[in-house]
Amino acid sequence: MSIGKFEILCKDAKSNARKGLLTTGHGDIRTPVFMPVGTRGSVKGLTPEMVKDIGSQIILANTYHMYLRPGIDVVEQLGGLHKLMAWDAPILTDSGGYQVFSLSTLNRIGDDGVEFASHIDGQRIYLDPAIATDAQNRLGADIIMAFDECAPYPCERERLVSATERSIRWAKICKDSHKNDLQLLFAIVQGGIDLELRSYCADKLVEIGFPGYAMGGLSVGEGFDNMIRTTAHTVRHLPEDKPRYLMGVGMPADLIAGVREGIDMFDCVLPTRNGRNASAFTEEGPIKLRNSVYTTDIRPLEEGCGCYCCRNFSRGTLRHFFNVGEMLGPTLVSIHNITFLQRIMDKIHKNIDNNTFSEWSEEKLKKYAACGYVR
Repeated sequence: MSIGKFEILCKDAKSNARKGLLTTGHGDIRTPVFMPVGTRGSVKGLTPEMVKDIGSQIILANTYHMYLRPGIDVVEQLGGLHKLMAWDAPILTDSGGYQVFSLSTLNRIGDDGVEFASHIDGQRIYLDPAIATDAQNRLGADIIMAFDECAPYPCERERLVSATERSIRWAKICKDSHKNDLQLLFAIVQGGIDLELRSYCADKLVEIGFPGYAMGGLSVGEGFDNMIRTTAHTVRHLPEDKPRYLMGVGMPADLIAGVREGIDMFDCVLPTRNGRNASAFTEEGPIKLRNSVYTTDIRPLEEGCGCYCCRNFSRGTLRHFFNVGEMLGPTLVSIHNITFLQRIMDKIHKNIDNNTFSEWSEEKLKKYAACGYVR
């Protein structure tokens, strides 16, 4: 096994879409891939067996949350992250940078690190690139992320420049601090929707050298067109032979448009978050199950869907579960939503294989724009 090897298997002739195979310590990942999110060590409401049965190859956990609770020492005593999650396939851990800047009450941002108050109890905590890398080394995920500063959107240019420069410096410290050769450390390109900053950040990170590159700071309110424009521009500055990861993106149209521009990996809480809020993905647009129109609707969420939810439960039944607070409702709709995205990824693979991806994606994006899947 050659950990970190990324082999491009097939390319679309009319776009930047490609299929690949990434080797990790817990198995190969066929790309493009969507990763369900298990922030605190669990994909909310689903057992690992459910997630695997859907076809998920890799899941994501978050260092920030695991660092606060139960703590890295506890995870180690419980046998490591794979054991804690009962997941024997690949895991990716985010560094926690996004959560530090979005969830916490920040006390101080410096070139060395961040001092912040926990969103749980206000406890003062210090994180820097070396600490974040050490924590991920000890958690034992297969892919780990460099600690970065994720600037908000919109953001004044001075702060954006500062965050970009800091993310580059921190990425180098993460690489120097990385001690586990069984893990792949990915860098994160920042720069908002400023194409000049994105180019600069990507070029500097490629100079340092990493086995994979992510794009952070997108899907934070900039809109679909800005996100895809920034993605397309940034990809041109990243190595052809390394995986590319668009972080925090999971709308159906986002996945297809991202793959068109050469993205290999995606993650998002959306399918399970929507599932917990009675919102289901379908080809004709989202279904809001709390709507009274579904009270006696005997149809499945989506005709022809083979997921456990659609094989066994009607829209009316699901609506009833949500109305009475039955926990099975969020579980079932989460199963369906992840299945829906996995089905998109399967169709992406088939169309790249058949060299029909460009035409298929154009048709799908038009349809998804019309039914509300483009923000």
